[in-house]
Amino acid sequence: MSEALICEGVVKRYGDTVAVDGVSLKVVRGEVFGLIGPNGAGKTSLVECLAGLRSRDGGTVELLGLDPEVETREVRQRTGIQLQTSALPSRMKVREAVRLFASFYQRQADADLLLERLGLADKANSYVERLSGGQRQRVFIALALVNRPELVFLDELTTGLDPRARTAIWDVIEDIRDQGTTVILTTHFMEEAEKLCDRVGIIDEGKIVALDTVTGLVAGLEAPVKLSFRVEGEAPLDAIRNVGGVTAVTVRGDRVSVQGSNERFQQEVLQVLGTHGVWAQDISTERASLEQVFLELTGTEPEELAA
Repeated sequence: MSEALICEGVVKRYGDTVAVDGVSLKVVRGEVFGLIGPNGAGKTSLVECLAGLRSRDGGTVELLGLDPEVETREVRQRTGIQLQTSALPSRMKVREAVRLFASFYQRQADADLLLERLGLADKANSYVERLSGGQRQRVFIALALVNRPELVFLDELTTGLDPRARTAIWDVIEDIRDQGTTVILTTHFMEEAEKLCDRVGIIDEGKIVALDTVTGLVAGLEAPVKLSFRVEGEAPLDAIRNVGGVTAVTVRGDRVSVQGSNERFQQEVLQVLGTHGVWAQDISTERASLEQVFLELTGTEPEELAA
């Protein structure tokens, strides 16, 4: 697999403030790569440097094999971007906007097919200003895809949307990825990152403090995993405690909670119950989440929780 993006030691300063502090990362073609971090951590500044919208003060960027500050025209033709704050003329209709933006590019998506793909076919002749928040976000995604980009940047795409609209946008992003487009997105919704991203970079004070798959980040936290269940009769507690990886067993009434250092112990505990003729009911599991990783590494709650 080849890289769609390679950056080394990227720096961006605003006066005495270092917004991006020596960031290095690679994004593989065809993946959804997420950037998460507290407000002011440098997510948007980094994306703007990577996309060539802002000049960097240090480091190198190779976007689809090109330097976005030097080969700007070709980069624009091959990439798309949806910014956190976007606007269109108040009296512009959806199809008009898509066709206008498409006219700026050599490679153009079919406007009607694009709107159909994004669930906007029935809104093609509607004014953008009269659409719902989720529908407007789909329009801006359409504008980022009018040139059939190889890579698209999506910055805080679902901020301000209700849960139903947010999950609908997630379906759109998954469809973009399935079409072979590389996606780089910023978000402060942990569930969004867990749902969509093949890999996640956590940025704090302008630096990447962790970078891995969501599973890898959670595993690196080494947080305990919990298995809880009800039993009829007496649970074989000594046998459960002897299962590899089990670190604690507690009983409250007919409910047993087992804590372990990894997830492998859960199946073994259930097998032990079966061997002793005891069957677990109302089984639930609790494992570490990306939210806990975020809190551990940045010392702050995600904005979705702090709001």
